[in-house]
Amino acid sequence: MVVSMTGFGRSKSDSEQHTVTVEMKSVNHRFSECYIRMPRQLMKLEDKIKKQVFQHVKRGKVDIFITITGDGLVHKNLHIDWKLIQDYYQLVNEVKETFSLKDDVRLSHLLNREEFILIEEMEEENEELENLVLNAVDEAALDLRKMREKEGELLKKDFLIHLSQFEKNIIELSSHAPEVVNQYRERLRKRIAEYNETSFDESRLLTEVAIFADKSDITEELTRLKSHIQYFHSTLIDCGPVGRKLDFMIQEMNREVNTIGSKANDSLIATIVVELKSTLEKLREQVQNVE
Repeated sequence: MVVSMTGFGRSKSDSEQHTVTVEMKSVNHRFSECYIRMPRQLMKLEDKIKKQVFQHVKRGKVDIFITITGDGLVHKNLHIDWKLIQDYYQLVNEVKETFSLKDDVRLSHLLNREEFILIEEMEEENEELENLVLNAVDEAALDLRKMREKEGELLKKDFLIHLSQFEKNIIELSSHAPEVVNQYRERLRKRIAEYNETSFDESRLLTEVAIFADKSDITEELTRLKSHIQYFHSTLIDCGPVGRKLDFMIQEMNREVNTIGSKANDSLIATIVVELKSTLEKLREQVQNVE
């Protein structure tokens, strides 16, 4: 099926202690990539989060934003170096006595020294919070997937419109191609008659027409294009990612159209080739959005 690579998903999960909000957006990318912004204390969940996301997203660049409100994720411990404080206090008093200073040692003089006091953050194991985060990620990824599928349906309709126009041009080419040889035969007959009013070699005329018909024959290219169109239609309803398949088919279709253009010895065929290339370019642009 056709699934877009662009979309947005959001989810919110609550517990008595925490509220977890997960937002994710995806854009076009050749491969599958996932970037996560979340509290440092949850970095150990990164692999699990990516695994959950890639169950719903097979291709594209996904940015994930996880925010948590509620009780702290870490436990803070206060450590005081009493020995260092005592030595510092004694040093200050010795300096006062040595230089006959009258200033008193204030509490702020000690508490403002970072080397005396250390606040240590200890990460806490919180299985409930981890499960809350993973559940929110899964719901957001599912929401993202639904939006990508909805966008994919719009892309599919657009593909079918362009394919319909492409098929009409192919049918027009198929009906007009034989006329090119007939028109060449008549032009050649008239030219020969103008230069040789008495008689001309009919076999030579047939030979020249046969050579022209062989060089300008586009039957094989038209046959392959019709086959590619059928494959394109069937791929649109395939299960799983189809973007790369469709991109490859457009390249092959463009190759056949270019060959027809190089063989074209007719203004109408040249005009149709331009229309075919224009349609393929529109298809190619849209395929870049398909997973």
